[in-house]
Amino acid sequence: VQLQASGGGLVQAGGSLRLSCAASGRTKYGMGWFRQAPGKEREFVAAISWNGGSTYYVDSVKGRFTISRDNAKNTVYLQMNSLKAEDTAVYYCAATRRLGGSTRTYDYDYWGQGTQVTVSS
Repeated sequence: VQLQASGGGLVQAGGSLRLSCAASGRTKYGMGWFRQAPGKEREFVAAISWNGGSTYYVDSVKGRFTISRDNAKNTVYLQMNSLKAEDTAVYYCAATRRLGGSTRTYDYDYWGQGTQVTVSS
C-alpha cells in the first residue's frame, strides 16, 4: 500500500486544519496518524479501525482532533481544531495490518511521507 499525506500548512493558534491521507493498493488496514517535532521522537496522535468503528487519541489532542475515514475514497482524515503551538510537527499517516488500529508505532507496516503543520502563537 502507498500512502500520500496532504493538508499541512501554517495556521495561527486556535485555528483549524484538516489532514488527508490517500491510500492506494490493498486498503483493508487500521490507520493512524503520528507526529514528530524537531528533536523529539515520533509520537502517536490518533488511530482508527478499518471500518471506522473504533478510534483512539493521545490525551493531548482529545476533544480537539477527530480521525475519520472514507473507505469508498480510500482516504483517512485528521480534523485538527483549536490548534496550539505545541501541535507543530511533521505529521505522518500509517497503515497497520491490525484491523482494529493501534497506538503503537511498531505495529504500523506502511508509512506515508510527512506533511508539515506549523502553528504560530
